[in-house]
Amino acid sequence: MPRKRATNQDALLTKNVIVRITETTFNKLEKMRVESGSASMAEVIRRILSNRKIKLLHQDNSLNAPMEEMALIRKELKAIGININQITRTFNQDKVETHRAFYVMKVAELYKNVDERVEKLLVIISQLAEKWLQK
Repeated sequence: MPRKRATNQDALLTKNVIVRITETTFNKLEKMRVESGSASMAEVIRRILSNRKIKLLHQDNSLNAPMEEMALIRKELKAIGININQITRTFNQDKVETHRAFYVMKVAELYKNVDERVEKLLVIISQLAEKWLQK
C-alpha cells in the first residue's frame, strides 16, 4: 500500500543543492548544529537560508559537581529525618525512663549530623552565590 500523497506540495523538500564550503565554515555550522540540538546539518542550513531563528543551547557543566553534592546532602537529610521520626515514635511508646533517655541521646546525635550537613550545604550555597551573583 503506497504512502498518502502530501496535502501541501509546496512544503516538500524536493530539490537538492550541493555546495562546497571551507573547513572553518563547516566547523562553525557543525558547532551550531550541536548547540542547537538539530538532527542534521541540512536542517541548520535550511534555517539559515530561510532566515529562521536558530536557538543555541548552552550548558554550564561547572555546576554539576555542586549540584550532585547538594542532592546527596538532601538524601542524607531525608534519611536522618526518617530516623528521627522512628526514634520519636519509639520514645513515645516506651514508658521506661532509662530507655527514653537513650532515645533522647540518639536523637541529639542525629541532630548533630543534621547540623554538619546544613553547614556543608550553606558553604556550597555561598560559593554558588559568589559565582553567580557577581556584579
